[in-house]
Amino acid sequence: MTPDDPIVTSRLRLVSLSPTALEMLLDDNIYGASEEQGFEFTNEFLATVNQAFLTIQRMSMRNGHLTPGWFVRGILRKDDDVLIGHCGFHGTPSDIGRAEIGYTIFLPYRRRGYGSEAAQGLEQWARSQGSPVVFATVSSTNVASLALVTKLGFQRTGPQHADGDGEDIVFEVGP
Repeated sequence: MTPDDPIVTSRLRLVSLSPTALEMLLDDNIYGASEEQGFEFTNEFLATVNQAFLTIQRMSMRNGHLTPGWFVRGILRKDDDVLIGHCGFHGTPSDIGRAEIGYTIFLPYRRRGYGSEAAQGLEQWARSQGSPVVFATVSSTNVASLALVTKLGFQRTGPQHADGDGEDIVFEVGP
């Protein structure tokens, strides 16, 4: 298994997005990106990522700041390959100082345990890559994510002030 291989859970496949697909998404070529990636990107995907996010991902890939596997991933249901969200890491531990996960489940698929399953898959993958501690930063107003990380055993370590977004809360889960 290579770091870029999908992370497979009981119901999901967390698939790394290719640099070519990211380029196409930045050019608003959703059909080309879908063809390149092998699954359909939806308007929900585009509504939950912005140009800045995609640009940072592309630049990191181009500059080699992130090693394979630490990029953004599409969350696909295994039974029908439908894209139900996206997840990944904020960077490699060597780039940002820690393994920090992020996840988004599209509205029609929420409250079915997919977010928990994706977060657990990311956590296990990060551990397999040598990260004994995994972090999550959650907005103090995101009640669903606060409940999710708490349910998964993450412990609050303190506040973090976001750029213009108010206060986030940093959580970690160790060995």
